[in-house]
Amino acid sequence: MNWLQIAENRLALFGHRNWIVIADAAYPAQSAAGIEIVAADTDLLNVLSLVLARVDAAPHVIAAAYMDRELALVPEVDAPGVTSCAAAISQQLGGHGIRELPHEEIIAKLDEAARMFRVLIIKTQSTIPYTSVFLELGCGYWAPQAEARLRARMAQMV
Repeated sequence: MNWLQIAENRLALFGHRNWIVIADAAYPAQSAAGIEIVAADTDLLNVLSLVLARVDAAPHVIAAAYMDRELALVPEVDAPGVTSCAAAISQQLGGHGIRELPHEEIIAKLDEAARMFRVLIIKTQSTIPYTSVFLELGCGYWAPQAEARLRARMAQMV
């Protein structure tokens, strides 16, 4: 199976609390048991576009996006193309509520998630630092507000 087939297969199995990461070429191969890494023979923007299209079409999940806070501080002189790449990523992620955190905090979130849930990392051929996109999946048919109301009703029963 190629990377896209693997992503489609995993997306069918994944639900809330699973993660999909679209990573740059230097992203390390993490060793946690819940983390699976596959290589894509294309650039990050292409992989992001294809993965987002599948996630957005899936009725059972939604995606919240995390980006490295460091990306906003990477100068063009040190990483040619970073400005246009960051703009393109931001445009693609438009409706996904981008959260920016320091890289190490995002990695810690992945490590924690991988203890109980599966994470798919798709490593691309892109060579611009801090451009990895981290998608935390949520339930596509049960809103956080509905969960809060349910929990409030449960608390009243105790």
